[in-house]
Order: sequence, then C-alpha cells, then structure tokens
Amino acid sequence: MVYNESKYNKNWKTMKLSDLGEFARGKSTHRPRNDKNLFEGGGYPLVQTGEIKEANLYITHHTQEYGEFGLQQSKLWDAETLCITIAANIAETALLAYPMCFPDSVVGFKAYKEVSSEKFMYYVFDFIRNSIQNAASGSTQDNINIDYLTSLDFKVPDKIAQDKMVELLSAIDEKILMNSKINDNLEQQAKLLYDYWFTQFDFPDENGKPYRSSGGKMVWNEQLKMEIPFSWICSKMENAIEAVRTGLNPRNNFQLGNGNIQYITVKNLCLNGSLDFSGCDTIDEQARQIVHRRSDIQRDDILFASIAPLGRCYLIQENPTNWDINESVFSIRYNSSVLTAEYLYMNLQSETFVKRATACSTGSIFKGIRINSLMDSEIILPPLSVTKEFSKEIKPLFALQKELDRETHTLIQLRDWLLPMLMNGQATISD
Repeated sequence: MVYNESKYNKNWKTMKLSDLGEFARGKSTHRPRNDKNLFEGGGYPLVQTGEIKEANLYITHHTQEYGEFGLQQSKLWDAETLCITIAANIAETALLAYPMCFPDSVVGFKAYKEVSSEKFMYYVFDFIRNSIQNAASGSTQDNINIDYLTSLDFKVPDKIAQDKMVELLSAIDEKILMNSKINDNLEQQAKLLYDYWFTQFDFPDENGKPYRSSGGKMVWNEQLKMEIPFSWICSKMENAIEAVRTGLNPRNNFQLGNGNIQYITVKNLCLNGSLDFSGCDTIDEQARQIVHRRSDIQRDDILFASIAPLGRCYLIQENPTNWDINESVFSIRYNSSVLTAEYLYMNLQSETFVKRATACSTGSIFKGIRINSLMDSEIILPPLSVTKEFSKEIKPLFALQKELDRETHTLIQLRDWLLPMLMNGQATISD
C-alpha cells in the first residue's frame, strides 16, 4: 500500500520511509524506570510519549531529567531529531527543540539530507497518522514496531518540492506555536495576579495599597488552618456554584466522525487555559442537541477536566454553538450573587485546589473527581466587590487569549486543509 498515491502524484518516486533517513529506538534499559537513582543530579532532559503528543511541531519543555547514571543507560539525541511514538500514543510526532533522551517507546528519525528532512517527515506522519493508528487498533497494547515504520511506502516529490511544502506548513505551525507561547505568558500573568490577591492577600485596599502588607486585619480560620482577611469566609464550593453538569459519551447515543461539530474531551483542554481543536473528534448537529440537553454549556460557564490531569479549565467567552463536551468534562456555572466567573475559574486551577481535588480523586485507571466531591470542597469567598475588581483587572488578559485562540483555530483549519492536498500532489507551490 502506498499511503498517498493519487492521480496527481504519478511522477513522484515511491520510496520506503527507511530510504529517507535513519530510524532508531530510544533507550531506557534500567528497571524500574522510575528508580530515583536515574534522576539524581539531573541535567539531561527526558521526554515521554505524552509530551510528544501534546507538542506542536517542537517539544519545547520537559518535566524530568536524567542524571549521569540515567544517561549511561539511555542516549542523548540531537536537537531537530524527529520523535515518533510507537506505544501508548501511537504515531504521534514532534521535533526536539534541544537535545533530549527518550525511552524505547519512541523512535528517533534523522533524515538523509540529500533526499528529505526531519520536518518533511513530520508532515508525512501527520498525514498518515490515522491510518497507522487504525492499523494498530485492536492489538494487545495498540503498538507498532520500527520494522513496520521503515517498511511503509510513500510517494515522495523531489527535495526542492519537499522544502517548499515544509516552508509553508511550518510557517503556519510556528505561528500557532507563537500564539501558544503568548497564551502561556498571559496565563502566567493571570496566575501571578490571582496569587498576589488571593494567596498573599495583597489585593488593593480602600486606599489602593496592598491589603496585608499595609497592615490589613487578618483573622484565623479554623477550617483552613491559616489567617485570611477580616470579613472573608471559607465556604463549601456548593455555595459558589449554581450548577454542575457533564457532557455525554457516544455509547448508543450517537456516532463520532459525523458532521462538523467539535466534540471536546479532556485532551482538548490546555494548561494555558485554551481549547486545542487539533485532532478533535466531531459530531453532527443532531448529536450536539442530545449532548447539549445534558451539558447545557453557555457563555461564562467553566469547563473543568474531571479526570487526570485535574486542574485544566476553560472559561467560555463565546456562544458555544459549534461544539460540545463529553462526560470527562464538567460544565460549571458560577453563582453570580457570591463571586465572579473569573475568580472561580482561577480558583479551580490553583495549586491549592488541584492538590485537594487530586487527594480525593477516585478510579483505578483514570483518576477523577466526582461532582459531590467537587461541591464539598472548600473555597475562600472574599466580598463580591473584591472579586468584581479582580475580574476587571484580568478580563483584558482573557480577551487577548480569546483573540489568539480564534486565530489559532483558523490556522489549524488552514493547515489541516492544505496538508492532504500537498501530500497527494493535488496542490503545488510555485516559485
């Protein structure tokens, strides 16, 4: 089977992927893999399959580092190496932004420069990913091996044409990446402001001075085992929330893949407070109406990941008419007589709340929080006037995030439209 054969690329050369570069599995020979000795001292970034899946074009961050002992049983790969997952998250790809190690559930690819490039192969795998995943689906662990990858046949244009494709597609992806970085920065600004007001309690007092630092009255709260500002209270979350609902899983209710309505799951909720529509499942309008009767999502509701990773949230700032949610996502409606949507949103993704939610999470496979546990959790309730002032400060940041989200969504649609046409020769790039 030639994955991209069409009437438009008859003159392209059919090649094995192994003809385009060198494939080699990552290394992690020591057992157990979580042995703390592997990480002692750090210094050598380690990337896992989940981080490859979440990356857009480049892997720009990591959460673990090998030390010298860890490096001895692994391998440090050069920047620009293409990472391809072969287990867990199959056929996900991303390029290393800097040298990293990765385990044997990942294959590294280095191109033969005269015939191809790592970036071109990134887009090849983007094009054939679904076919590979479908071929692997149903196996014991849903995985593939390096022999399978290297034997795949693909129609390949000359190197000049490849480079033109890469230049166009990567320009779009790099703009998407830049938007994501800006949104990350905006989210950090929002978290710093929240921390300043509601963790350090240095919100502006009636004179515009930081409350606690200026001698504002603090009182001991027995529930929280800490001091909080005078007149603030600790309450159950149920008093701050008007309603909590969930979406609906397909089961016998409807089928995925029909229509063009975006079907949001936990994987589409980003750490920076954005929605990532890339790779999003779809449903038709009839299915959306079925889901909506249960989810009832509307503007100013907060989407909350009810299973790990807990703490991923999205504040709806638009009319959600062309998307809905599944059962792994809560739709939370704030109580406007008690607080603002922005304050509740920031609280739900705060480190303090995430720790509490994680502690009371249940499930043997997917750890999650139940609605009753959410409603029973604690929240600090400042006077409504304080949360309204906080919202005024933070709304411009959210507005800019939303503008960037809209632009990113448009860019993703453009890239996803261009990719198959470029890869099968239906569209070409002139000089």
